[in-house]
Amino acid sequence: MKPVFTPVISTHTATGRGNTPEYAVEISHLGKTYRARDGEKEALTDMSLRIPRGSIYGLLGPNGAGKSTLINILAGTVIKTTGTAQVWGVDIDANPRQSRANIGIVPQELNIDAFFTPRETLEMMAGLFGVPRHERRTDAILADIGLSDKAEAYARSLSGGMRRRLLIGKAMVHQPPVLVLDEPTAGVDVALRQRLWELIRELNAGGVTIILTTHYLEEAQALCDRIAIINHGKLITEEDTATLLKGMGSKSLVLTLTEVPQSLPDALADMQVQLEGRRLQITYSPDRTNTAAILAAINAAGLAFTDVMTEEPNLEDVFLDLTRLG
Repeated sequence: MKPVFTPVISTHTATGRGNTPEYAVEISHLGKTYRARDGEKEALTDMSLRIPRGSIYGLLGPNGAGKSTLINILAGTVIKTTGTAQVWGVDIDANPRQSRANIGIVPQELNIDAFFTPRETLEMMAGLFGVPRHERRTDAILADIGLSDKAEAYARSLSGGMRRRLLIGKAMVHQPPVLVLDEPTAGVDVALRQRLWELIRELNAGGVTIILTTHYLEEAQALCDRIAIINHGKLITEEDTATLLKGMGSKSLVLTLTEVPQSLPDALADMQVQLEGRRLQITYSPDRTNTAAILAAINAAGLAFTDVMTEEPNLEDVFLDLTRLG
């Protein structure tokens, strides 16, 4: 079994073992306005979030919603206009060097020097972060990301999946307690996506707080403990994943009828019903009725069916509903 990544929060990076914050990231009334010749553009507006320590936290939104601006503010590459932000208990203004050391960023782009080996890449990044040689964990990181056997190979010879894993390794050389993964599985096949999911879970199990941005909503639903959805620079909602899905307040019952019905039971009149040939889909609110009552109405109307299944709302339904309103 592959070893679980265990971050060692040393004195040159995070705030120290004795000062572990409750929240990995806290932002309050954060705003960012870009100024251009044709006027001002608000990328973030009065945004407040608290990301629990040790969680896998989904940051979702359409293109242009403000996700990249928020990440870049936390990383120190974009200057905020208003509000406050802390990374692992360190204010990004009061101690910018320390706050940047507390976070690792894995970008969507494969920004790897083709003529460096994975070992050279990790060593160079550790040097840029000022990690003393005796504190570097190059071999351990190579093992954690499954690249020990490719440690001396040129990066240009690595597969796309290996390069993705190397990006994660680069972000972890200074052992940050917070890791941002920006579209980590964009453009990869299903098998590789599953392997990256496994790596993300291992990093989290080792104590790293993960902030995940993704357009694969199935990915966010499978991995994230808590999810924030933003749109037009504003926070639309933020909930535990299970609560967010439950909040949709509707379920669907799908029946395959033995024959096309001439009419439908009156008991279904207040529900959303779709009939396509012999396929009958009934969308209902669990607060008003239940599956047993619907099936009883179907039987009372003399409609026979050969198959029945239920469909729960998924994160895509929630996302589309909320961003449409937002």
